[in-house]
Amino acid sequence: MDDFPAKVSTRTSTPAEAPGYGRSSLPGLRSLALDLGFLRSFFGLLMVAEVVLGLLVWALIASTSYQPIPAYGWVMFVAIFFWLVTIILFVMYLLQLNTKLYMVPWPIVLMIFNAAATVLYVTAFITCSAAVQSAYWLISDYNKRAAASFFACILMIAYGASTFLSFQVWKGCGSNAATSQATN
Repeated sequence: MDDFPAKVSTRTSTPAEAPGYGRSSLPGLRSLALDLGFLRSFFGLLMVAEVVLGLLVWALIASTSYQPIPAYGWVMFVAIFFWLVTIILFVMYLLQLNTKLYMVPWPIVLMIFNAAATVLYVTAFITCSAAVQSAYWLISDYNKRAAASFFACILMIAYGASTFLSFQVWKGCGSNAATSQATN
């Protein structure tokens, strides 16, 4: 026991600063980098498709005279809300901010978000499809609303696929602690 203090190293060190960064820069912004691997992944491509299709849905509805038909208010709410949240999540994953906010359980958050988006887009698709009415003086509105219904259906399928992928990530693709310990 007498030789124990001699074996313990009490020397401390400070991390070296990256060149070109002074103390005035924000420490969290120094390590921001684009994750191009995320853009190439299936999940990243689905998020890009969700952003583009979501923009199409709400832009097509907004370009018609949707105010007299209350059902389109719900479709607009769902389309714009999930479009904005998907953009925020896309930017967070693209800039790898999810790794900086490690205390948030991102697989569960994404799974719940995608499941909610799928369910609400099912209602928006049904509402939008049921509210499409043919009128000879509003033929352009009919075409835009029908196209919005189509894209809402495709978007519903895309969010469903994202829900499935998020569930697979959350479950760990079928592996558990016992099998991963046995293979190591």
